[in-house]
Amino acid sequence: MLRTIEYLLIVVAVAMIIIISYWVGQEAYHWMPIQATTDAERIDNLFSFLVCMSSIIFLCVVGMIAYSILTCRADPGDYREGHPSRGNLKIEAIWTGIPILLVLWISGYGFYIYDQMDIAGPQQVLAEFHLPWGTKPAYAETVPPDSEPTVEIEVISQQWNWSFRYPQQNVTSTELHLPVNQRVRLVLQSNDVLHGFYIPEFRIKQDIIPNRPIDFQFIPTREGHYQLQDSQFSGTYFALMQADVYVDSLENYDQWLAQAASHEPTLANNQAVSEYETPPKRLFQSHWHTTLPTPPPVVNYAS
Repeated sequence: MLRTIEYLLIVVAVAMIIIISYWVGQEAYHWMPIQATTDAERIDNLFSFLVCMSSIIFLCVVGMIAYSILTCRADPGDYREGHPSRGNLKIEAIWTGIPILLVLWISGYGFYIYDQMDIAGPQQVLAEFHLPWGTKPAYAETVPPDSEPTVEIEVISQQWNWSFRYPQQNVTSTELHLPVNQRVRLVLQSNDVLHGFYIPEFRIKQDIIPNRPIDFQFIPTREGHYQLQDSQFSGTYFALMQADVYVDSLENYDQWLAQAASHEPTLANNQAVSEYETPPKRLFQSHWHTTLPTPPPVVNYAS
């Protein structure tokens, strides 16, 4: 009878752990920024899965510790050591086999998400895109699976600013403008050191290697204003490596391009250069070496 009750309690505990872990995994969707690209949903699904599995492991470990404290307490004054378990093939198989299967499962699922982003990403049907809480963008539409990217933009990173060139319109800007629901190809370039192209709402993080252009494709799905950050430490003025990103309707995107093309090219504002050229107001000079900022780019449109 006691053994039956014990098994029943174990089943209830396991069920509670699974339910709680699943709930935590679903809550993990709300820990992330809004989804603004077709790939964002896949990344969030992977993150939710990892949170769910981590919660199961955490609750199982804590549950075993609590169970041992409550049921395996020694009598007062009993300082004998517990009997060690050696040569138990069943226990060895459990604590070796389960972690191996778990790691293979997580690795396989992670590779599947990466493979979907690499293959199905440019062929994504926007009508299938949805937010984790069940809503769908009203502007979602079907994109031909074999169509070429509508927009190609060159992204130039340097110490310490971003610039964006639209070769078809011969426009250069310090702001990145993208048309919503259109496939975009970014050609990422670095003029000096390692940089990282990172927009949290896009779930996109791509390292940029000097002297090695990198093509990157995605489809923005939500109009709005976002922030581009450098995910790699790029030196003295690293905190200034930010840029405004706008996802516009196709009409507003074309209007902005036409407006930018009408501007005369000028030097962009560069806070790093301004601060470097301003003499420090100090009584004593440290004479510490500081990297000279790269001259600001010539752009048609500066934020």
